[in-house]
Amino acid sequence: MPQTKELLHVLAVDDSLVDRKVIERLLKISSCKVTAVESGSSALQYLGLDGEKSSSVEFDRVSQGLCNQVNLIITDYSMPGMSGYQLLKKLKTSSALRKIPVVIMSSENIMSRIDRCLEQGAEDFLVKPVKLSDVERLKDYMLKGQGEDDKVKAAYKRKLQEDDPSSQSLSKRPPLVN
Repeated sequence: MPQTKELLHVLAVDDSLVDRKVIERLLKISSCKVTAVESGSSALQYLGLDGEKSSSVEFDRVSQGLCNQVNLIITDYSMPGMSGYQLLKKLKTSSALRKIPVVIMSSENIMSRIDRCLEQGAEDFLVKPVKLSDVERLKDYMLKGQGEDDKVKAAYKRKLQEDDPSSQSLSKRPPLVN
């Protein structure tokens, strides 16, 4: 039975068709409206961001509802052309779109990459394969509107609590024996 509430709209960006389909399916199971695109430049085009336009024109387009509105952007980190990190940086420098939460996902669990994305303003960093519980948590973030400090702390806490020893911070790993 359809709800009277508007669905949360998520823009999913991944160059892998399989990964796009997986994240799209998980988001739809979580009652999100999903738009899936294959590249960072396609995402910017969908959002109405054109690198040749001035930020005042960009703001006018968004304020007049001339570009597509989304509640969350979830993007792969490693993509040909524009990486997810480059997309994040462009979005966070946009006066009109910087408030949209951005989540980065990657199959590589590299702490320096995670740190860099979170410092640049990413809402969270997910290690693939993305699970339904990850998607549900992101939906909760959008609905609750947690503060930035809480989001960053939660992301680090999740990373450190992973069962996989490769996802633990260096300080939590057993010391190397000489």
